Amino acid sequence: MNIFILADEEQEKEISATPPAADTSVFFASAITDLDHTKNYDAFFILSNTENCDLNIFDNKTVFVNKVIETMSGSGYPKNVARINAWPGFLERSLWEVVSNNEKKDETIFASLNRKVVFVKDTPGFVSARVISMIVNEAFFALGEKISTIEEIDMAMKLGTHYPSGPFEWAEKIGVENIYLLLQKLAEKEERYLPAPALKKLYLEISERI
Repeated sequence: MNIFILADEEQEKEISATPPAADTSVFFASAITDLDHTKNYDAFFILSNTENCDLNIFDNKTVFVNKVIETMSGSGYPKNVARINAWPGFLERSLWEVVSNNEKKDETIFASLNRKVVFVKDTPGFVSARVISMIVNEAFFALGEKISTIEEIDMAMKLGTHYPSGPFEWAEKIGVENIYLLLQKLAEKEERYLPAPALKKLYLEISERI
């Protein structure tokens, strides 16, 4: 199986940490212009520069796009396109969450990458990103209420719950912008997802610097 993956340096590093199956060739690229049209690719992963990629160029082959907040139903993607979470830290996991119209076919593709796959509902944030974003949000509530410091909250969560990272460490790795925008999207239907004031303040400060 031949798989084309458009990815940034960190995404490529996370995926490459687990070698593919022996009969699978993975071709990484940093730009869609690097796509070799002479090769017969079986699947495409568009994980970076997704806004600049025309999804109609893949001749109905299976395409996975990094769309964590935007849903399939709201995007108007063709049936051969599936959603995947390629935020920092999620591709290094052995289990990937996917929203797809062709689950049986896609299982074969993920098996070729030596990854397990779970197919989830077409909702913003999938499952893991939504849960982690809520944990981060609660930590920002605690910080804003001066319950404890960033370092102490991170340490308490890792020691008390055996989380691999503290909530502020997760926020730094995933990106405060990603966390905030996902929570804002979820809050359109459920107020319990409203971003904490301290998180919103940090997001606005980061936005002003960009």
